[in-house]
Amino acid sequence: MIEDFYDVKSEPIVNLEAFYGPKKHLVDKCIVVFSKVIHDHILQNYSCTQIAEISACNGDIPVWSFDHRGEKVAFYLTPIGSALAGGTVAEINHITGATQFVMFGSCGSLDAQTTSGKFIIPTEAYRGEGLSYYFAEAQDYITIRNSGEVARIFTELSIPYVQGRIWTTDSMLRETVNLVNRRKSEGCIAVEMEVAGVQAVCDFFGFELYDFLAAGDVLAEGNYTIDDLSDANHNMDKFSIALGIVERI
Repeated sequence: MIEDFYDVKSEPIVNLEAFYGPKKHLVDKCIVVFSKVIHDHILQNYSCTQIAEISACNGDIPVWSFDHRGEKVAFYLTPIGSALAGGTVAEINHITGATQFVMFGSCGSLDAQTTSGKFIIPTEAYRGEGLSYYFAEAQDYITIRNSGEVARIFTELSIPYVQGRIWTTDSMLRETVNLVNRRKSEGCIAVEMEVAGVQAVCDFFGFELYDFLAAGDVLAEGNYTIDDLSDANHNMDKFSIALGIVERI
């Protein structure tokens, strides 16, 4: 049963010290990047220093830092999908000490009229993935705790946005008509692949997550479109907004 996944009555067998040694404290804030275009832009336009590395059998993930207005800020190119993105946040905390994570990425709109021309700031995420159930008690939605703070910052920066529920799923190819309609009936305005899991990990370990999304594809029965997907993934304005959040948290 899914209720069996959340166990806080016994100790974990696997621990990060076995892989990385003692926990380090190099930075407080970290930007989670999904776009390689944006990742490479930062490397090319800022004086970056590699401060850590996540090791994996299929390739390592370097962790970089740069100075922004007198503060050292970390960033890395995250794997896609809730399980990998959420697990990586925990590893990043161990090897850098970061506890404040600014995350942005693309999503699919479930309500183009509501999301058009606006960034999306999630308020709750439907837990249609698996990771979150190991880090939080079983329930349909998880609260995105810093939604109000992100919205406040967007208002201060005069950036158009909409707040609302979203749907997290690791199974993009199974976003069926019935499931889309069910999520929409519950108030979801977008669908993506990471937020519920990453929020659960952050809640469990006491990290802070500041997340916003840009809609690329539009999920509508008989009219699925991807016209804005490349821009939603790679437009550099999201990095500028992330820096604005970093300055204000």
